[in-house]
Amino acid sequence: MVDQGILGWIFACLLGFVVFRSVLLKNKKKGGASVEIRDECVKSTANGECRSKTAYEEADVIIVGAGVAGAALANTLGKDGRRVRVIERDLTEPDRIVGELLQPGGYLKLIELGLQDCVEEIDAQRVFGYALFKDGKNTKLSYPLEKFDSDVSGRSFHNGRFIQRMREKAATLPNVQLEQGTVTSLLEEKGTIRGVNYKTKDGETMTAYAPLTIVCDGCFSNLRRSLCTPKVDVPSCFVGLLLEDCELPFANHGHVVLADPSPILFYRISSTEIRCLVDVPGQKVPSISNGEMAKYLKTVVAPQIPPELYDGFIAAINKGNIRTMPNRSMPAAPHPTPGALLMGDAFNMRHPLTGGGMTVALSDIVVLRDLLRPLHDLNDAATLCKYLESFYTLRKVSLKLVSLELLLP
Repeated sequence: MVDQGILGWIFACLLGFVVFRSVLLKNKKKGGASVEIRDECVKSTANGECRSKTAYEEADVIIVGAGVAGAALANTLGKDGRRVRVIERDLTEPDRIVGELLQPGGYLKLIELGLQDCVEEIDAQRVFGYALFKDGKNTKLSYPLEKFDSDVSGRSFHNGRFIQRMREKAATLPNVQLEQGTVTSLLEEKGTIRGVNYKTKDGETMTAYAPLTIVCDGCFSNLRRSLCTPKVDVPSCFVGLLLEDCELPFANHGHVVLADPSPILFYRISSTEIRCLVDVPGQKVPSISNGEMAKYLKTVVAPQIPPELYDGFIAAINKGNIRTMPNRSMPAAPHPTPGALLMGDAFNMRHPLTGGGMTVALSDIVVLRDLLRPLHDLNDAATLCKYLESFYTLRKVSLKLVSLELLLP
């Protein structure tokens, strides 16, 4: 049983590595567009288009959620001159234990989207590869970065700091509006999504309209069932700890311990903090409140970690800030719906052990941006519907190419 878990993790890691390598090899750096606002129109200097506002539509695009996918998308579409309205349940800084390590391919996508400055001033750490540990032995795997600029590498950070930087950047665009509220349902009219119903932070029920609604409300999405057939699998849970004032055996590398019964991850998320994620198989974990979790971590996990991290690991357990979250995976199974699109974890989730979620989301945003650029008027419902269907097709082609690369020598 142990060997099967380890082999499964190694396959997931290799697949994730191939995803990032394919992104690395295919990326080209592009400049962003500046935006100016006029009373009568929104004009983007990228393409010079000027669109009049209509009485019916309050925005060109409504984005539900301002996590990694939603905030990056708001910046991207806003810089292309779209009037974007973002409705996010909670605009305070998130505090999560995943979404903290961006692979080099994801960083290249940030560059392509003009968002690379969002990993600056947040004490982000550079990542050049992984170190693998098993049965007292170790080896180091480096990303193939020789042909890229010296700035290109992975980045690890506090997830909430990264998201807040992207939100703040989006808020500087005059045609992007961020609002705190909870979207309760999609507004449908004759089979087409026309907008959303939502509650403001004060509890007032409101309706917002736009020709395109993009749902990016994360892994716990309450809207995805309207737009896809969700088959969510929860194969394991992560137990998260934060180690302080200790050093990794290999600087600027993620550390993976191929332990029994499943892997343990370590990676630096600031100059003083190391994230530890212990993968616990199944959907039920030992209780934190009655001390079973602390006992499990000290007796089962601690003896298997590198000695350099042992004292910091035990200190983190004793400090008591132990957190858990389910590891979810969900294949993309969309129902093409006029006027609406799913993106990010609301649309497709892969096991966090692969480290590919943010890279895939940013790659999807590049695909959507390039697809929509020729479409000047999003109110052309028939044409917009064809473009949205093309997004799902182009995304499938991209994933198939990645899968084929896995078979190449």
